[in-house]
Amino acid sequence: MKTISEQDVINVLRTVQDPELHKDLVSLNMIKDVTINGDEVSFTVVLTTPACPLKKKIEEDCRSAVSRLKGVRKININMSSNAPGLPAQINLPVKHIIAVASGKGGVGKSTVAVNLAVALARQGARVGLLDADIYGPNIPTMMGVDALPNPDDSGKILPALAYGIKLMSIGFLVRPGQPLIWRGPMLHTVIRQFLSDVDWGELDYLVVDLPPGTGDAHLSLIQTISLSGSVLVTLPQQVSLEDAARSLSMFKQLAVPVVGVIENMSYLEMPDGSHLEVFGQGGGSKLAELAEAPLLGQIPMDPAVRKGGDEGQPVAVTDPDSASGKTMNALAKAVAVRMTELTLAKN
Repeated sequence: MKTISEQDVINVLRTVQDPELHKDLVSLNMIKDVTINGDEVSFTVVLTTPACPLKKKIEEDCRSAVSRLKGVRKININMSSNAPGLPAQINLPVKHIIAVASGKGGVGKSTVAVNLAVALARQGARVGLLDADIYGPNIPTMMGVDALPNPDDSGKILPALAYGIKLMSIGFLVRPGQPLIWRGPMLHTVIRQFLSDVDWGELDYLVVDLPPGTGDAHLSLIQTISLSGSVLVTLPQQVSLEDAARSLSMFKQLAVPVVGVIENMSYLEMPDGSHLEVFGQGGGSKLAELAEAPLLGQIPMDPAVRKGGDEGQPVAVTDPDSASGKTMNALAKAVAVRMTELTLAKN
């Protein structure tokens, strides 16, 4: 009879996918400590969160896959969120860590993240802004900063400063236009370093601008820190809603609370005061209903918002009395209230 090998077990576990991320558990580095003792197979499945709602399904799928190996009589599976070899989560002196996410690109997610951060800072909060969009870092441009401060003797990376906000982005470390062709493990390392090796200090809010979609950056972030919640950005149109719903599903599966939904480019205000709904209507409300979370606000289309992003002058701070500026500042207040509610409910 053929002896069962560790590689045999690894190979069959490559057929088991994370139900939400749609990647196999081996590629996601979720399989640890495979041991073989005669006809007995043991291994650990590393969960991204202790409260993983799909824990039972993942275990059943793993057991089914390994049972197909000839000669296996007993299967021991340890479902763990803190297996040996898995780096511990980083504990930052931050009250609330908020991820800003979208299902697709081009919906203004980074614009929302930037204006949310500066609006929170305008209201007296201590705020940090982390650009986790490693492949498309736009935060330096949108905040009007192109370099990090000179290092000191602390051994930590000093974040850039703009509008009273501490900033970190891969955009500070690579040449303009330089493509980053990185696989998941390197991306995970960079995100972890941006959290552990940067001198963030004590913050009330750390706003994290995630890349669009669902993928390695999202998983890396959730493995590295404990998110307080996520803000979902969508457009009014149905296609954007469908994409954003996938982000919603990911956060639900990973047990990350949804702070609320922000609908961007909701309408264009015409000279006569009427609203032209360029991208349709209702997407934000529908997504909020799916998320069982509030629609935090609707941001109108405004050339000043685009101009502010291009010139490093966020509208929430440079033109707070404009329609868009008022909306951005109102959104920040709504997020602050919602975070208080979620904290109280948790405690």
